Amino acid sequence: FDFGRNKGNLRYAQATRDAAVATYEKSIQTGFREVADALARRGTIGAQLQAQTSLRNNAAGAFRLSELRFRAGIDTFLNTLDSQRALYSAQQTLLAARLTRDSNSVELYRALGGGVTTTVSPNPRQPN
Repeated sequence: FDFGRNKGNLRYAQATRDAAVATYEKSIQTGFREVADALARRGTIGAQLQAQTSLRNNAAGAFRLSELRFRAGIDTFLNTLDSQRALYSAQQTLLAARLTRDSNSVELYRALGGGVTTTVSPNPRQPN
């Protein structure tokens, strides 16, 4: 006769187990959500990157034409500077889109459980 101590210990163990299972299930759901979110963003990032590349190419063409027009004496240097500014802006936006793409790749890799491991040889071979 232990005055219900065994039943109390059993209930405590069951409650602890249930809490651990709930935490585990929440972790799995969070992982699936993170992967799904990263994959969804990946699709839109690809379209954005393609559009920004096209914009940069168009701005580069406009700058070349403006520069040729200035050298031929048809247009003012101010228009050339304006088209150059537009080209630089398009290049900066393209770089930001590439950074977003690369950040998304890292986020997806991390969400899938990836990590960086390196192995270093204790005796690297020396060149002859």
